[in-house]
Amino acid sequence: MAHGFLQSFDKDLIVCSAGTEASGKLNHKAVAAMKETGIDISHHTSDSVQKYLGEEWDYVITVCGGANESCPAFTGKVKHRIHIGFDDPSHAVGSEEFIWSEFIRVRNEIKEAFYAFYLTEIKSKN
Repeated sequence: MAHGFLQSFDKDLIVCSAGTEASGKLNHKAVAAMKETGIDISHHTSDSVQKYLGEEWDYVITVCGGANESCPAFTGKVKHRIHIGFDDPSHAVGSEEFIWSEFIRVRNEIKEAFYAFYLTEIKSKN
């Protein structure tokens, strides 16, 4: 979701996303939650962070608590390493309505936090 929002703020940004436990497929609820905002992430992939370790990055942003601790390999080729943590809505348990509400809550938190990041860290410096 963070990838989708960042790319929507500025089409010229090169945004890649990866996980420490990539599944190979996107969570269908995340795709649906983003679709509600008019952003289509259905073409995104669930890649392993290993795919990007040898590359240089302006920013590496971790979004889940476990990723922040298990992603130290980026320290050498990254200008800025930032953690903006969110609950993982795919871990929510309960009724379908509750689980969906967690996806919406986290989606909205991601949008707000990444828009603030974009304004202060990227747009203001260009």
